[in-house]
Amino acid sequence: MPERPPLDPVTARWIPWVVAIAFFMQSLDGTILNTALPAMARSLAEDPLRMQGVIIAYMLTVALLIPASGWIADRFGTKRIFFCAILLFSFGSLLCAMANSLGFLIFARVVQGLGGALMLPVGRLVVLRAYPRSELVRIMSFITIPGLLGPLLGPTLGGWLVEILTWHWIFLLNLPVGALGCYAVWKFIPDLRGSERTRFDTPGFLLFGAAMVLITIAMEGLGELHLPHLRVMLLLFAGMACLAAYWLRAGRDPEPLFSPQLFRVRTFAIGILGNLFARLGSGALPFLVPLLLQVALGYSPAQAGMSMIPLAAAAMLAKSVARPLIERLGYRIVLTGNTLLLGILLASLGLVDGQTPYAVLLVQLALLGAVNSMQFTAMNTVTLIDLDDASASSGNSLLSVVAQLSLSLGVACAGALLGGFTAAGSAEGVESTLGAFQLTFVTIGVMAMLAAAIFLQLAPTDGRRARRPEHHVES
Repeated sequence: MPERPPLDPVTARWIPWVVAIAFFMQSLDGTILNTALPAMARSLAEDPLRMQGVIIAYMLTVALLIPASGWIADRFGTKRIFFCAILLFSFGSLLCAMANSLGFLIFARVVQGLGGALMLPVGRLVVLRAYPRSELVRIMSFITIPGLLGPLLGPTLGGWLVEILTWHWIFLLNLPVGALGCYAVWKFIPDLRGSERTRFDTPGFLLFGAAMVLITIAMEGLGELHLPHLRVMLLLFAGMACLAAYWLRAGRDPEPLFSPQLFRVRTFAIGILGNLFARLGSGALPFLVPLLLQVALGYSPAQAGMSMIPLAAAAMLAKSVARPLIERLGYRIVLTGNTLLLGILLASLGLVDGQTPYAVLLVQLALLGAVNSMQFTAMNTVTLIDLDDASASSGNSLLSVVAQLSLSLGVACAGALLGGFTAAGSAEGVESTLGAFQLTFVTIGVMAMLAAAIFLQLAPTDGRRARRPEHHVES
């Protein structure tokens, strides 16, 4: 492959800033929405406990498109796709602000997700192709800082905007940032493509996508959609059948979307399955906590948003502790112990009620943020650490898909549990909305703890002698 001509100094200086804008837009949008859900429900005349479709629609769309993002960027060029991604995300934000019904809002979130699915992977691809390997760590660290600031600012900003203005402004905020991003992409991002045209596994993509959609709708059928149990079972079996058909087909396809050979690497197989089950519990956290504070405990949107600051701040601080702790104790001890601790802390939110001191609640949320951050860092790293260079790209893409899918399933599962406990009422010993939240937190805590059995399958030496520098994927 011929060497790429070096970038001119102005372009080289501005690329990280442009990619950072995209990272910030997406991470802010992912957290600013949660605090506003009760206000949005009131405005649209919906039940605030049945608003999870707004979050799931976005996450599922992102998960569906991630596998195709690299091929699309190679086929049409990084400049054009990155520009279209920011434009689509901004247009989706405008549609969200115009929504006058829950159905239209969910459709608008899908449009937003189409842009969001391409922004991050294509942004990373631009950096990967534009700079020498020696510069990558420095530049990737720079562009992920805004991604870490999003969860810190999002809930508080969302709460204030809802109180001072209206919930529509949490989406309108993306428009000036998007306009700046589009201008910057057109002016500074070079058009970088892969060295050769590759074939895209369209049948595999359709089978895998159908499996994800059917399984998520089945989970939603127990919650927001109120589908009969027979229909939920049919959707679940159809999803499983599509997934089985995909893996059987991938075994004989020379260029599959995700190769089954990846699962011959034991740490990858354990990491992927652990990610899927551990995130089912922790993925519901940003959705459930603002609802608990506002709907069950009567906090204002601004109070609820500010209460989330310790969670995000502790998550940022824990990232610096993760690496030395893993090097000292090893992945097996860290992941098994941390997963159990995560489940216990999630279940402990089931003890929160109107008499719980505010300081105690903030300490609980801070501990949850730190443990959750440690979990993501360790899980992501152990998943990729033993893959060779030829498998790293496909493995990284599958990890990103599983992370998004399990987060959306976590929200769907939490919504189904919350709806089920609320509907069961006194028959299940649930006397109030707060009681439904408490039982939901205990249940997802137990679910998260069960994932410790998966990480227990790691060997004590796994990841201790990595063959090359560690890969990090944003949680």
